[in-house]
Amino acid sequence: MTTRTGHRQLHLAAHFPGVNNTTVWAVPPAGPTTTPAGDAARRLPHFGSQIDFASFEHLARTAERGLFDFFFLAEGLRLREHKGQVHDLDVVGRPESITVLNALAAVTERLGLAATVNATFNEPYELARRLASLDHLSGGRAAWNVVTSSDAFTGENFRRGGYLDRADLPQVLDSARTGGTPITRAAEFVATARELWDSWAPDGTPRPFAHHGRHFDIAGQFDVARSPQGHPVVIQAGDSDEGRDFAAATADVVFTRHGTLEAGRAFYADVKRRLAAHGRRPEDLKIMPGVTFVLGDTAAEAQEKAAEIRAAQVSPQTALLALEQVWGRDLSGYDPDGPLPEIDPDPGGEVAQGRVRIADPLAVAAKWRALSRAKGLSIRQTVIETTGRQSFVGTPSEVADGLTRFVEADAADGFILVPHLTPGGLDDFVDRVVPLLQERGAFRTEYTGSTLREHLGLPLPAVKIA
Repeated sequence: MTTRTGHRQLHLAAHFPGVNNTTVWAVPPAGPTTTPAGDAARRLPHFGSQIDFASFEHLARTAERGLFDFFFLAEGLRLREHKGQVHDLDVVGRPESITVLNALAAVTERLGLAATVNATFNEPYELARRLASLDHLSGGRAAWNVVTSSDAFTGENFRRGGYLDRADLPQVLDSARTGGTPITRAAEFVATARELWDSWAPDGTPRPFAHHGRHFDIAGQFDVARSPQGHPVVIQAGDSDEGRDFAAATADVVFTRHGTLEAGRAFYADVKRRLAAHGRRPEDLKIMPGVTFVLGDTAAEAQEKAAEIRAAQVSPQTALLALEQVWGRDLSGYDPDGPLPEIDPDPGGEVAQGRVRIADPLAVAAKWRALSRAKGLSIRQTVIETTGRQSFVGTPSEVADGLTRFVEADAADGFILVPHLTPGGLDDFVDRVVPLLQERGAFRTEYTGSTLREHLGLPLPAVKIA
């Protein structure tokens, strides 16, 4: 959408910081810029709380005050381990997303509520029912971020033979085909959920459903009526070629990570181009990269703060952990402030469980060594340099310029902001950047709809009943 000022309106969402080193734990500020009123203010915990409901409430209320499209929760189905011990930054755990969002539906009015839920360890009827219930309780604000897993470590929690074979992940084509479209468990899961949501006619008449596929063979009657937005919004992440096709065929929003304008434009053009093959228009899919930000009164102050945040995110312990993940070896005897190891990584080594494995550790190690030699960096400095960069750093005006530049250059339709503080990390952005975006006509000044589909400018799904 282009406004009368000539700016394309962008979309904004808020990601609740996860249990990892993105969040700065050791340097809490004095307090949030804005606190909730009444009981919520009295319950507001210290910064860094990952489990207290007041943390979720504060970030969600801030996002709604900023007129954001939705609030986004990640998922973790098992505490990650490093060398056989639970990783320190994961020790607080992560509560179940839909449960948290059902509670947030009661303390927000317009903000979309997006849950990450794994399609590998759930079943269509049960999950479709939970999501439809959230959609009703929130008045049409639910979204589902579809993810899958091939991790046997996580699969042990579900007593299902360990894990789903990689051939059934959305990033890998399956040999079974219907109408020329690759069928995967995730794709069939989403299609089946939509069949369930469509089994109630718009006039409120329930009808039996039947789905007979490779992964699911179910029949019966769905017990939750069609929701205010028809279907919950479907979000998907995946940068592979097959993942892009899956998004073009299935998703309403793509959650991606592209740090440069050039990479963002290439991804945006490629995914939007694929939509036509599935009978969809470019505006039917929103591309929203996850980004971070650091604000300062001057550009120099912002850069200084960004450097401090990167240092806080990568402690000496975290630096060695990152190094061990690449090298696949126990490197606890190395000094984080010393040089990188001379020994090569063990390509088959595995010191961490519950994390994505490094695809080519030898290549990563070579890149790190070259950087370390060129700049004279220690282990910790190298890890900071390679893993701790912020996306948008500057004054509020400079950050607003950067966000609008990405959207107007067709590198994104909007952004999912990942603050580095919990729960008050979004406050400054809402207070200092959102008004500038509004002044430029690049962001809404009020909610004009009540459902998440209306916020995103997405069409209501057509009812498909046999």
